Amino acid sequence: MSRADPSIHDLMTDLGRRARAASRDMARAGTAAKDHALLALADILLAQAASLQQANRLDVEAAREAGLEAAFVDRLQLGDKVLERMAASCREVAALPDPIGEMTELRRRPSGITVGRMRVPLGVFGMIFESRPNVTIEAASLAVKSGNAVILRGGSEAIHSNRALAQCARKALEQAGLPADAVQLVPLTDRAAVGELISMPRYVDVIIPRGGKGLIERISAEARVPVIKHLDGNCHVYVDEVVDLDMALKVTDNAKTQRYSPCNAAESLLVARASAAAFLPRIGAVFAAKGVEMRCCAQSRALLEPVAAAAPLLRDASEADWSTEYLAPIISIKVVDGLDAAISHINRYGSQHTDTILTSDHAHAMRFLREVDSAAVMVNASTRFSDGFEFGLGAEIGISTDKFHARGPVGLEGLTSQKWMVLGDGQVRT
Repeated sequence: MSRADPSIHDLMTDLGRRARAASRDMARAGTAAKDHALLALADILLAQAASLQQANRLDVEAAREAGLEAAFVDRLQLGDKVLERMAASCREVAALPDPIGEMTELRRRPSGITVGRMRVPLGVFGMIFESRPNVTIEAASLAVKSGNAVILRGGSEAIHSNRALAQCARKALEQAGLPADAVQLVPLTDRAAVGELISMPRYVDVIIPRGGKGLIERISAEARVPVIKHLDGNCHVYVDEVVDLDMALKVTDNAKTQRYSPCNAAESLLVARASAAAFLPRIGAVFAAKGVEMRCCAQSRALLEPVAAAAPLLRDASEADWSTEYLAPIISIKVVDGLDAAISHINRYGSQHTDTILTSDHAHAMRFLREVDSAAVMVNASTRFSDGFEFGLGAEIGISTDKFHARGPVGLEGLTSQKWMVLGDGQVRT
């Protein structure tokens, strides 16, 4: 990412200074004021639905005229249900316990001092995202509740939507007596602004990119600020040797076809050899009816051909398919010898995002939970549940596949840190 010209540098520096100042006020804001802002934001989103959707139509129409694919346009839209969910998310975040100021691990030491930890905001985080304008509100709401300030930089394809949504958040903050600059949107679509944002450790404490693999790789490589990230979501469903086939059919179908574009949609299906003959023809018929292309190992293709005879829907899997995130009606399918082979395959080819086992064997379920090295691991549930809203976080800032600080859906706690504190009454070290 190229360095900005002086005017862009000055603009981003100003945003950073204002965000840092606002973060100081947010850090000492009370829970009541933060919740007031969130509830006001929920009301504003619904009250201004018509104007928000008018702004959104400008982005959607431009995306269609540019010939962008249907899944991309789908992520861009702010329909009534999307706005209602955004408002509900704000209310749910308001209802969550305030993590700031929480004291934990208090213990008395032989010296007489009491040592413990206090949860505190990170300060300022930069959110860089593509296509989904609802991220503007998710990031703003979590920033408010966690006592942080956020600088938002959405994609150029959603600039009108993001501007309108950011203004709603700023209005809500003002209504609650909090600094509007706790939520700022980079007003430029020039990519040089991103290069500035990720190079301001004086003003920005962490960067959270949310978008395509290329975007996240570039930011991770060039940022001078710590990054919370995930590169892709190659999520697996493993159908075990002993399993309720009706349940497995329902969950596998949902994990893949409920929506194709999210990062928690299943991209790979592994089936134990003992279950393959009974299960694969059934799920193959479901996938074929929905137009899902199946990229298969030799054994799975032989079992699927009788029910998915349409040539375009059945293809031989390549080595690359086992590690591919499709975000489309495509799934890789492999017959494996059993649990050990499934775990080995997932840990080799997976992206450490979300993986699920469908099984009636408790011991197998527990081994899968312990041994699969992913941010979210599930038993008898769809990978589509790997989401901050579904996990009860109120919203999420993204999914982290990192192992430091935050992992999995990043909600309020992921936007905080801890400081050590010591309570004494005059003790000195001897």
